[in-house]
Amino acid sequence: YFGIPDLTVVQHRVIAMFVFAALMWLTEALPSWVTSMVVVVVMLLTVSTSAFNFLKGDELGTFVAYADIMHCFANPTIMLFIGGFVLAIGMTKTKLDVALARVLLKPFGTKSEIVLLGFLLVTAIFSAFVSNTATAAMMLAFLAPILATFPEGDKGKIALALSIPVSANIGGIGTTIGTPPNGTAVSNLETYFGTSISFGEWAIHMIPFVIIMILVAWVVLQIMFPFSTKKLEVNIPKNDKPTTWRTYLVWVTFAVTILLWATESLTGISSNIVALIPLAVFVCTGTFDKEDIKQIDWSVLWLVAGGFALGYAMLDISKGGTGLGATLVNAIPFGDMSIILVFVVAGLVCYLLSNFISNSATAALLIPILCAVSSGLSANPAFANFGGEKAMICFVATCASLAMLMPISTPPNAIAFSTGLIKTKDMLKVGLVIGAFGLVFAFFWLTKIFPFAA
Repeated sequence: YFGIPDLTVVQHRVIAMFVFAALMWLTEALPSWVTSMVVVVVMLLTVSTSAFNFLKGDELGTFVAYADIMHCFANPTIMLFIGGFVLAIGMTKTKLDVALARVLLKPFGTKSEIVLLGFLLVTAIFSAFVSNTATAAMMLAFLAPILATFPEGDKGKIALALSIPVSANIGGIGTTIGTPPNGTAVSNLETYFGTSISFGEWAIHMIPFVIIMILVAWVVLQIMFPFSTKKLEVNIPKNDKPTTWRTYLVWVTFAVTILLWATESLTGISSNIVALIPLAVFVCTGTFDKEDIKQIDWSVLWLVAGGFALGYAMLDISKGGTGLGATLVNAIPFGDMSIILVFVVAGLVCYLLSNFISNSATAALLIPILCAVSSGLSANPAFANFGGEKAMICFVATCASLAMLMPISTPPNAIAFSTGLIKTKDMLKVGLVIGAFGLVFAFFWLTKIFPFAA
């Protein structure tokens, strides 16, 4: 029916789930996380070993163990994101984020162009560990008094206003917890190929990429929106609340967690397990209560879990899946295709989709499919010369984060647009230039300049 030979009935059902998810995520007829929940439940009822009896039978194909699908809600990457959210909530609650912003911005002085660089770098640093939406909201709050001092007609204020969403989007690329597409990439590489990328390994490879992209954005913003005002005063108010032992506890826990993430290869403790340490420390000491737990962005976690379930269903039968990925690989001669062409098409599709729908949803939809494509490309010896499946999947995840053309593309874009200082055409110009450079640079960075070890 799909023009692909040897598809089983169960595999047809999985394809139907992909089509349903794609339509819902594209049209936003349902919230993204709701789509993921529906997908998981329908998969449990139709393609799992606990499906309705009248839908089961040996002649229909291989069914997936229902427990394996449900395990997607407790995937180690989900735990990693929970740890990231807990740290972010703790930082906000104790005003650690404000204190860090004051310290980090101070060295950039008062020269307009250098202050712009300061906001770009500091926002990117926060976005690597904190939700880019929360980061953008916080940094724009610091920026608002400065923007109010600009004279009429000074384009520099547009550069400053745009610096927040641009750096928030780029900064998330730096760590595995920075943005959901990164976690989706790492999880699918582990599940599909058995290859792992630690928190430290990702950071070592991608933080230099982020720094270069931030410098490029700094130059682009200055060229497009030059400053007339030459001096800016950055005044972030101090926290008037007294510092308590719980504040110090959050600071120490934050530092220890980052240290353990960075030294995973030395300690032997998985970064996914380290992510649970802040939660345990905060709840045991009373630093967190049930209201704080409610602040965790559970909708993002459910969205990502739905993508994991779709990816798991595509696995080979020997790995507990339906074998759909292998069937697609055998039906389409990926091994004979141009490696560069596949990279270009995959990157562009991900980039374009992410400008219109959630980058988390885009990654959840495309990465499982591209894992199957990567498996087919492994028959081509040249694929290894381009970094193999690690380069392909990480490149696509990076493309999702580079999508920032319009106010609807990302929450930071929407927050910045709401200030009234930015026109859609300004965001489009900057997003197009930085995005185009970023796509090309990411391809060479991950395939030739600094590829992940095979």
